[in-house]
Amino acid sequence: MTDAGTALAAILRKEIATSGPMPVSAFMARVLTDPDHGYYTTATPFGAQGDFITAPEISQLFGEIVGAWMVHVAEAIAAAMPGDPVHLVELGPGRGTLMADILRVARLRPDLDARIDVHLVEASPKLRETQKATIAKARPDRVAPNWHETADTIPEGPFVLVANEFFDALPIEQAVKTSDGWRRRIVTVENGGLIFAAGEPAHVPTQFADAAPGSILETCPQAVAIASGLAQRMTRQPGVALAIDYGYELPAIGDTLQAVRRHKPCDPLEHIGQADLTAHVCFGALARAAIEAGAQAFGPMTQAQFLGELGIAERAERLITARPDQRSDIEGALARLISPDAMGSLFRALVLTSPGMSTPPPFTQAAHTG
Repeated sequence: MTDAGTALAAILRKEIATSGPMPVSAFMARVLTDPDHGYYTTATPFGAQGDFITAPEISQLFGEIVGAWMVHVAEAIAAAMPGDPVHLVELGPGRGTLMADILRVARLRPDLDARIDVHLVEASPKLRETQKATIAKARPDRVAPNWHETADTIPEGPFVLVANEFFDALPIEQAVKTSDGWRRRIVTVENGGLIFAAGEPAHVPTQFADAAPGSILETCPQAVAIASGLAQRMTRQPGVALAIDYGYELPAIGDTLQAVRRHKPCDPLEHIGQADLTAHVCFGALARAAIEAGAQAFGPMTQAQFLGELGIAERAERLITARPDQRSDIEGALARLISPDAMGSLFRALVLTSPGMSTPPPFTQAAHTG
C-alpha cells in the first residue's frame, strides 16, 4: 500500500468501495484525464518546471529533422494529389513545440505550405491554449490549427501525421500470472489505501502460458485501435504516419507502467492525478494492426538511427558554426537525443503508409510482424 492522499485518490477509493475494483486501464485513464482532477487536465507537465521533458523541448534539432522529413513526405503526397489540401496532423502535441518547428520548416516550401492545414488531436483545453500561443509565435502568418478530441474527426483527405510520445500515455491492460493462471490486474482498496491485485481470469497468447508466477503482460487496445483506424484511412486516401516513442518491438513479459513527478520516478499509486503515468509501447502490435487493416509498416528503428540517417549530426554542426558560443548546449542536446545511454536506443520510430507507397527514408524495407 502507498500514500494515495490526493483529491482524486479519495474519489477513486470511494468509487471502488461502491462499485468494485477497476482494471489498470480504467485507473490509468482516470488518473490522466479525469475532467476535474486528471493529470493532463490540471497539471503543467512539460519542460523544466513540469514533470518531464520531451525531445522537441530538448532541442530544435529534433523538430527540424522531423519537420524536414514531414515536409519531404508531404511534398510527395501533394504532387500525387494536385489541388487537394494536405492535412498536417499531430497526436498529443504537448506545448506545440514540435508542430511549430515543423511549420517553420514548411515555410521554406511555399507551394506546399499554402496547401497545408493543421489538425491537432488534444483533449485538454489548457494545453490547447498553450499550443495555440506556441504556434502563433512561430508562424503568426498562419490561421489557428483545428483541434480534435480524437483522430476520428479529422477530415477525409491526404494527410501526414506525427505522434511523438503519444502512444505511451494511452491506458494499458495488464495481466498477472498467479498460481491460478493468468488474471487481469486491477486496482482495489486495502486497509484504506489503493493497491494492485489480481482480478478475473485473463486470456493471453499461448506463448506466455508457462510464464513464471508474478509475470506481467501488457496490451494497449486503444493504441491498436488508433493504428488500425489510421491504416483504414490510408486505404481510402494517401497517408503517412510517424510514431516516435519509447518501447519494444514484440510482445514480452514485463511491467512497464511508470510514474514521473518533478523529473523523478515515483510509485504509480502515489501522487494520483499529480504525476504522469506512462507505459512502454509495443511497436510490433501497432505494425501488425496497421498491416491487417491494409496499410504498410516500416520499422521500428531506433531514434538514433532515424535521426542520424536523416542528418541530425550534420545539422548540429551547422548550428555550432552559426552559434559557436552554444557549442556545449548543442552537443549536449544531440547526445541526449541519439546516445545509446540516453534516448537513442530506448526510443524508436515506426512509419505507417498507404498501400503501394514507396519506402520512406531512412527505412529500407517494410515490417514483418509474423
